[in-house]
Amino acid sequence: MPQRIGNSTSFAAATVALAALLAAAPARAESNTSRSETPVDVELVIAVDVSLSMDVEEQTLQREGYVKAFLDPMVIRAIEDGIHGKIAVAYVEWAGAITQFVAVDWMLIDGKPAATEMSALLAEAPISRRRRTSISGALTYSGDLFDNNGFRGLRRVIDVSGDGPNNQGGRVDFTRDNITARGITVNGLPFVPDPDGPLSLFDLPELDIYYEDCVIGGPGAFSLPVYSAQEFAEAIRNKLVLEIAGIMPAPAPGRLEPIPAATTATRIPCDIGERQWQMFMDGDTP
Repeated sequence: MPQRIGNSTSFAAATVALAALLAAAPARAESNTSRSETPVDVELVIAVDVSLSMDVEEQTLQREGYVKAFLDPMVIRAIEDGIHGKIAVAYVEWAGAITQFVAVDWMLIDGKPAATEMSALLAEAPISRRRRTSISGALTYSGDLFDNNGFRGLRRVIDVSGDGPNNQGGRVDFTRDNITARGITVNGLPFVPDPDGPLSLFDLPELDIYYEDCVIGGPGAFSLPVYSAQEFAEAIRNKLVLEIAGIMPAPAPGRLEPIPAATTATRIPCDIGERQWQMFMDGDTP
């Protein structure tokens, strides 16, 4: 498993930062809320990778993880215990630079009935599979969804998941910086390939580090790496609870540990995915 910087001290610092943001947010949000906007605790865009590198089983388990998460009592309780007791969620699927679409449009969730409806909509929506991987395109598209969406959140969060680095569109780190400059937090759920398993040219065993250094950012940002498809459901549930309430359910020892954004120089090139693609185009394959 690649070396990571996450530990209890660093995550505690991230949690404190998120708590401080929650404490400071109400006055700011209330002063800017227009009559046409519904106040919520979080405006959350769930941006899910549907590129061909995700096999059918992985995509199915990923979708099932979100279907189950919105039925989970811990997620529902996290929503109901918020300052406003409600959140707004949109569910986006993405692949290449111009391949993004809304699978479930903005929805107000204020308790079990609405959460159950969200779960049902996700269960009914078809799962797409598309070419290429553009995290930058996903972030840009998701960031624009906050504009005039009818909600005013104490926080705005993009939760992006994927199993590979950006290989099309703009530089992901530059895009991330533009998004966070708008006051939007970017969290990550990277599906890290097994370094001991068969790897293709486009696999990146250090994907957890790549997400820390190049993808996530903003107040309270964190990444929750997943190392096997069997961890999807628990990881998705824990991630949603942390994003909504700032509280992390106790994970199994040594697994599913949230990691804050890197604060030091990048340890992996943020254009490594583009380099991999260029190697492929040049015929330089294993």
